[in-house]
Amino acid sequence: MSLTTVRSAAEAVEQAHNKQRRLRNFMENFAAARFLTPIMLIFIFVIMVPFMQSIVFSFTDYDGYDFSRAKFIGWSNYVQCFKDPTLLTGLGFTLLYTVVTTILITVIALPLAVVLNRKFFGRNFVRSLFFFFSVPSMAVLGLVWQYIFSPLGSGVVNNLLGRVGIDPIPWLSNEGLAKFCVIFVAIWAQVGWHATLYLAYLQAIPADLYEQASVDGAGRRQQFVNITLPQMVPAMGVSIFMLLTGGLKVYDLPFALTSGGPGYSTYTVTQSIIVTGIQSGRFGVGSALSVLFFLCCVVLVLLQQIVTNLIEKRLS
Repeated sequence: MSLTTVRSAAEAVEQAHNKQRRLRNFMENFAAARFLTPIMLIFIFVIMVPFMQSIVFSFTDYDGYDFSRAKFIGWSNYVQCFKDPTLLTGLGFTLLYTVVTTILITVIALPLAVVLNRKFFGRNFVRSLFFFFSVPSMAVLGLVWQYIFSPLGSGVVNNLLGRVGIDPIPWLSNEGLAKFCVIFVAIWAQVGWHATLYLAYLQAIPADLYEQASVDGAGRRQQFVNITLPQMVPAMGVSIFMLLTGGLKVYDLPFALTSGGPGYSTYTVTQSIIVTGIQSGRFGVGSALSVLFFLCCVVLVLLQQIVTNLIEKRLS
């Protein structure tokens, strides 16, 4: 057999393999596309189309009934968003709620997960107990805690304080105390769930690292700072992302607990969008506020991702 014949046979075999490889890649891509197409269609029609409509509505005086009668008014709705004290108050409390809950839940949940990761009697029961706090919906928790923090003497907390001679405290009728109550309930309800998230990541850390650190004389504090924290950066990124997005769009807990009061002290951006855009019939202003809120969320989430990636690279 000549050398040319051998090369031709090798090229034919290689072409056949390449053809099979291309066919296999095409089938895999087709299967992936077939799987993702329904999801993409749902995303387009449920999220993208309404969002584009909101952008169009934000430049008009649309009242929610007949768009053909709506007039183009330019940036007037956006200017109104920055002039309305109600909307600014809702934005301020939303940012306060998001920042405080994100920081405190992270600070509490991470050490709590470390404690729950140790071996002690009734560990599974204690884990289930902390996780149970996040099972009921925020609306239900808001109604329950509304009775607990009732400013009347019949409220649970005020009833207990009255037994030791302390006068009733206006928990939900004072602006500062109402903000405290909303943030407190949010932390109480979510810290167990995020501790469970951290616990799952903790159990994936090799035990050899802690054993080697113990042999070298490292204490628990040194192990936590030098081993646990660097290994938990990805988990912290996921947890903080969920806390930021959940805090920015919060609506059910403040509405059920305080209805946005007293006054507008616990108003949120989401509640402002609903009240302004739907109940008041000012769809243009509500749409402008939702667009601005979306852009703020994008900026905050991008900053969080950048900071998390920088920390992860520095600790790795």
